[in-house]
Amino acid sequence: MEAYVKHFKKDAIGFLEFGHPAGNSLPSELLRELEQQLGLLSADSSVHVIVLQSAGSRAFCGGASLSEMKELKNLEEATAFFMGFAQLINRIRSLDKFIIVRVHGKVVGGGVGLVAACDYAVALDSASVKLSELSIGIGPYVIEPAVSRKIGTTHFGLLSLDAHQWKSASWAYQKGLYSQICSSEADLNQTVEDIAQRLAGYPQQANATLRKLHWKDTADWEILLPKNAEITAKLALEKATKDILKKL
Repeated sequence: MEAYVKHFKKDAIGFLEFGHPAGNSLPSELLRELEQQLGLLSADSSVHVIVLQSAGSRAFCGGASLSEMKELKNLEEATAFFMGFAQLINRIRSLDKFIIVRVHGKVVGGGVGLVAACDYAVALDSASVKLSELSIGIGPYVIEPAVSRKIGTTHFGLLSLDAHQWKSASWAYQKGLYSQICSSEADLNQTVEDIAQRLAGYPQQANATLRKLHWKDTADWEILLPKNAEITAKLALEKATKDILKKL
């Protein structure tokens, strides 16, 4: 599989899909493409709701590209790299349409932030989650506001400290990261379709106004997430982090 991002429409539902051969990880190019194509769906008045999904049947998202992270040489490069997640999350935050995420497999690192930034997450019961950043010498700073908004600071703290440990889909559901969990892929697909069709059928202005209410008090993310990207960038350039990455 080659890396790709694509979007398409089915009735009033817009689909945004990505794929990468390295566990659906997200290098800078894919993050930029996701943000750009999300903007196209946002601007399309015939699209009433958006579904985010990824390719394959294994991992939903492997987080930031470790191969690209290994090549970061200076603060400017590193900050730009982590800004990819900051810009994508802020783009999602600013939408006037609800976005549903279809989580068919495991989610790591920045992928957890991507799921948390969506309005409604439907996951398979095998879709465990992990914030592995601390184990490689960095931290989930860019995604923290999105994850803490969903599951609270206490559970975010636990997830970030247990960098070696997968948390089950049931755990993610109980803590509020997942909205629903499904026992089969067929059930997952049907549930996503049913929710998308239902939300797409509501008046658009009502959806947009309610979403604005849901996302109140997050305007400061425009400043906060770039600051957090720089914090992460500095840690990524530390010798200890570089030494860990070389072994991966």
